[in-house]
Amino acid sequence: MNSAETVDNLVLNWKRMGMTRAEIVVKEAEAMLGWSYVWGATGQDCTPEKRTYFMNRSAIGPKDAELIMKRCQVLNGSCALCGGCKFYPNGARTRIQDCHGFVKELHKAVGITLKGGGCTSMWNDNSNWAVKGPISEMPPGQVCCVFKHIASTGKMDHMGEHIGAGNIIHCSGEVKRGKTSEKGWTHYAIPKGMEDDEQMPVWRSTIRKGSTGDDVRYCQEILNNLGYDTGGIDGKFGEKTRKAVMAFQQTHDLGVDGVVGPMTWEKLEAANDGSTEQPTLYMITIRNLSLDQANALKEQYPDSNITEYKG
Repeated sequence: MNSAETVDNLVLNWKRMGMTRAEIVVKEAEAMLGWSYVWGATGQDCTPEKRTYFMNRSAIGPKDAELIMKRCQVLNGSCALCGGCKFYPNGARTRIQDCHGFVKELHKAVGITLKGGGCTSMWNDNSNWAVKGPISEMPPGQVCCVFKHIASTGKMDHMGEHIGAGNIIHCSGEVKRGKTSEKGWTHYAIPKGMEDDEQMPVWRSTIRKGSTGDDVRYCQEILNNLGYDTGGIDGKFGEKTRKAVMAFQQTHDLGVDGVVGPMTWEKLEAANDGSTEQPTLYMITIRNLSLDQANALKEQYPDSNITEYKG
């Protein structure tokens, strides 16, 4: 079983290789096989403390709470520490999720945010989907979400990821493989951004306060061109750069955390839209100005380069 750190590093390498979103989602789902199901979880580290938190939530049913405890050797009393647990391979953490959280995290890794706090609300939010319908109409090679509809309740009871040719990876007990012919899968939905098997955008690292390097410098250049004060273009992500990022996130309907991840990079580059190109410069000569008039022009146009005054 892969650790969370291993999966994160694999995803970064796949992005650097220029794989498509669909390819990355399939490979990440396969890399997460065996990770534990915990009702309500959305990719938190698998620890006894986190399991206890979800086990004690008021909305959880007794069977799900029992399962959370049963699958943790610390909580069920079979061992005092996590060492040796299959969800703690080689002393490294895996992550916990339910079926909805598993699918949500898969798409988050490729810059796609699926809205909704559960299977039904996610399905019902049409802003998530490019296409959706009965599973009988699902293109056989399409990487997409699949759902299980319960007619008696009108709700979606379970979901997973179709990885092609009728094969599914979903989280039920643990992350595992399945088939569309199993578990009564009834519907499919293609997330916006995955309707075409397009290559991932140029990969850029997630940067935050303390980061350094070319990606920080590029981010500062864009922000400055857009009118946000980063304190300079030096490739060092300091407090002024963090505040500039947060101001940009605030005005572009992003989570305001001062961290430049895939969604913030996408918005930055879209807003930039070529503004980092060298601007066209013009020389204008204005004759017969007084010294006061020339100084007034310099104040009015601080970015201009007024180099000489001749009385």
